[in-house]
Amino acid sequence: MPLTSPWRADFPGILALEAEGQTYLDSAATAQKPQAVLDALLGYLASGAANVHRAQHLPGERATRAFEATRSKAAQWLNAACAEEIIFTRGSTESLNLLAYGLEHLLQPGEQIVISALEHHANLLPWQQLARRRGLELVILPLDDTGMIDLNQAARLIGPRTRLLAVSQLSNVLGRWQPLSKLLTLARAHGALSVVDGAQGAVHGRHDLQALGCDFYVCSSHKLYGPDGVGLLYGRGEALSQLRHWQFGGEMVLDADYQQARFRPAPLGFEAGTPAVSAVIALGATLDWLNSLDQAALLRHEEALHAELLAGLQARHGVRLLGEPQLALASFGVDGVHNADLAQLLSEQGIAVRAGHHCAMPLMKGLGLSGAIRVSLGLYNDGNDLQRFFSALDSALELLR
Repeated sequence: MPLTSPWRADFPGILALEAEGQTYLDSAATAQKPQAVLDALLGYLASGAANVHRAQHLPGERATRAFEATRSKAAQWLNAACAEEIIFTRGSTESLNLLAYGLEHLLQPGEQIVISALEHHANLLPWQQLARRRGLELVILPLDDTGMIDLNQAARLIGPRTRLLAVSQLSNVLGRWQPLSKLLTLARAHGALSVVDGAQGAVHGRHDLQALGCDFYVCSSHKLYGPDGVGLLYGRGEALSQLRHWQFGGEMVLDADYQQARFRPAPLGFEAGTPAVSAVIALGATLDWLNSLDQAALLRHEEALHAELLAGLQARHGVRLLGEPQLALASFGVDGVHNADLAQLLSEQGIAVRAGHHCAMPLMKGLGLSGAIRVSLGLYNDGNDLQRFFSALDSALELLR
């Protein structure tokens, strides 16, 4: 009997797509939203929208309370020491750019930034460009055959000139948890700051950032079953105090005249302008909804579904998995078949997967590939989704071969 998801009925978008004959297997790109998020968005917008923090009237006060409540919920979700360690951004990409500009003054020519070979462009390009601006060396940690950062090589490459380490928690291409604890220990031993890209990792399991011990952690609401246009940037208090402001405007100012200004500390000092008020409030509803789930049951479901996905792919002739994925997704190629052609035939059969370089072009080049197909799973997916995918895959490969 196919695996079922007890949470599927909470997602109107999944049910609507299913009614159209569509099977959604692209949650690593963006996840569908539960009804609780839609209710929160409509509730805020229909009850009188207002800007936050600066108004004395009732709508503004109500919006501010709900907005700041989400900050507290996010701090609890990530086990930050306090709500002031959470900054709202537009997403992981903006968070990482904020860090690259905000930390620039701490790095001197000849020093090193260390990243890994599997990074998403969002955790590559800001550091690459910072290295170019400041005359820094960008060091790349290689991977082992499973798709994990090679710790022996990391111990050799992270050294006294390393000033910052920026690595992903869970690869968006290889679906493999990275050895963060050991990598962060290496960084701390040399006094380097650490940045963790949790865009994929935050979706799967609860992560205690105080126990993890990183200086900064970023994730995106839209992958975490929440609205788009919102990201969370966690910064350990002492590390946050070293950030310089990078965007300027309303809200973040303490005092200003025509020639000079003084700015607020984190978090408001890094939230210039009107934020995505409705989306932040709806993210709070997302976290409430996620907190209501049976986490053990959720993990069992994700693991069982992923095992079924891997078994089906490995059983098919000519299908080559990238690395050894552990959770959430699988990327693969097929001998003699271009990934774009396969994705097109799958799409024509109502299967929504992602094809291409997955915003990790250097990784793909290192693997000798122009791209790959990626199947990624959400908590709403079930065994029927995978049966439809495998049936469509078999039909597509029969045509292409």
